Amino acid sequence: MHRERIAPRPNASTPRRTVAGQRVNPVVPALLGAACISSSAIVVRLADVGAGTTSFYRCLLALPVLSALAVLEQRRHGPRALRSRALAACAGMFLGIDLVLWTRAIYDVGAGIATVLGNLQVLFVTFFAWIWLRERPRSRFLVALPVVLFGVVLLAGLASATGPNFHPVAGVLYGFGASITYSVFILMLRANTKGSAHVAGPLADATVGATLAALVFGLALGQMRFSVPLHSLGWLVVLALTSQTVGWLLITSALPHLPAAVSSLLLLFQPAASLVLAAIVLSERPTPLQLVGAALVCGGVLLASLAGTTSGRPEIEPTPG
Repeated sequence: MHRERIAPRPNASTPRRTVAGQRVNPVVPALLGAACISSSAIVVRLADVGAGTTSFYRCLLALPVLSALAVLEQRRHGPRALRSRALAACAGMFLGIDLVLWTRAIYDVGAGIATVLGNLQVLFVTFFAWIWLRERPRSRFLVALPVVLFGVVLLAGLASATGPNFHPVAGVLYGFGASITYSVFILMLRANTKGSAHVAGPLADATVGATLAALVFGLALGQMRFSVPLHSLGWLVVLALTSQTVGWLLITSALPHLPAAVSSLLLLFQPAASLVLAAIVLSERPTPLQLVGAALVCGGVLLASLAGTTSGRPEIEPTPG
């Protein structure tokens, strides 16, 4: 989700010491975290309770675990400033809106394609950093941009699936909106937590803000219901624990120890895994041209993430799933 401190990046094969004193290659928790997140779109479809309801409960159900971890973390690293916690919660409100929009995209274009669209946040983060932080992107980013946009056009305009609940153009617009709000969330939280040793604390505070925003935004869109079938509630618990909690904590702890190139490859693993899982579990079958579009989006995002900006190395973040 966010990076808590900037540290020198060792080689990908360089292990890091865990709390228990054992040595673990940081690629392992990063891949496990990406695997947890890649399955979230499929779990959303299996829960089948609407965008606002899904986003609200996935955050609400994750809060007890994240809060407990934050308390333990505070005992180890000390308390965080009230202003820092408030800013993290404010950033989380953008995350809540992002989750509602991204979940809506899942219902409109499918779990696999929606996850591919989520990777657009890398482009928006670089673009916003160019405007607000004067971090001018390198030429490779400008080359990657039209490639990604052409891939999005293929995803939106050449879908072969039909039905009253399939709206590819609307799904792409929801995906764009989700990427924009998630980019704002990343920039706000990164600026607030840079240099901090806390991981669970900022994530817990951001999840509080995301819960409130998902509730309000879901009600505004008419996508909120409080009575959830038992089988759907079970899937929402799975979503909260795997994606909202375990997945983000694993990736957040591992990314600072990975080279930028390896981190960027994780961006390709997540949508690729989601496309495969969606085909197996949900029987989603993208057309060949959609697969070409997905490849262009992923490849362009990879190129853009490796390009970075003229003021520093690229920052890689998992998508909102």
